[in-house]
Amino acid sequence: MKPKIITIDGPAGSGKTTVSRLLALELGWVYVDTGALYRGVALEVRQKNIDYDNDQVLKAFLDTLDFTIVTHGETMKLLSSGVDISNKIRTPEITMLSSTLSAKPLVRAALLGVQKAIAAKENAVFEGRDMGTVVFPRADHKFFLIADLKTRALRRFKELKEVPVQSLYDVEKDMAKRDKNDSQRKAAPLKPADDAILIDSSALTIDEVVAQIMHKINP
Repeated sequence: MKPKIITIDGPAGSGKTTVSRLLALELGWVYVDTGALYRGVALEVRQKNIDYDNDQVLKAFLDTLDFTIVTHGETMKLLSSGVDISNKIRTPEITMLSSTLSAKPLVRAALLGVQKAIAAKENAVFEGRDMGTVVFPRADHKFFLIADLKTRALRRFKELKEVPVQSLYDVEKDMAKRDKNDSQRKAAPLKPADDAILIDSSALTIDEVVAQIMHKINP
């Protein structure tokens, strides 16, 4: 039987990461944070000082990448050449660089195979920004989460509170910039698929969002 796919797209801070994890756990499916892949590329680019504006250099670098996703229920680890880099890819600098790199077709093409390989083997919840529009246009169920900017910025700020490297103002400013970059890029811009179900999570708890999705999947 062909594996089933659920896509959950949306901007940063919309709640899609936590929702996707809990949904995968409830369904007993694999959870895949595709944003982690782009952050992984950003980390490697930063550490190896890659000139990513040079397509020839970027292509040669991408050909050397060896990413492995290890999933278990709601948890996911990203390994680069066998080394777990999951705890190194969540800094503000890596976040912004990953947004820049995600606009590059060479990067998107390099990571597409990783995502498709998982989908070919297991029922999965894929979280990202273009899962329902580009990567899995024929997904069984598609959702797009939204929330107002201030709510999203506050959520992200609280996530970063243990490492207070940014003020709430800076988090909101970076988020607005990333929203603009992601929605205006030529390659796979951030937007809901025509057949995606929109859910505004601004005034909803995570459990309420998951409940809404479960109701749509199993009415």
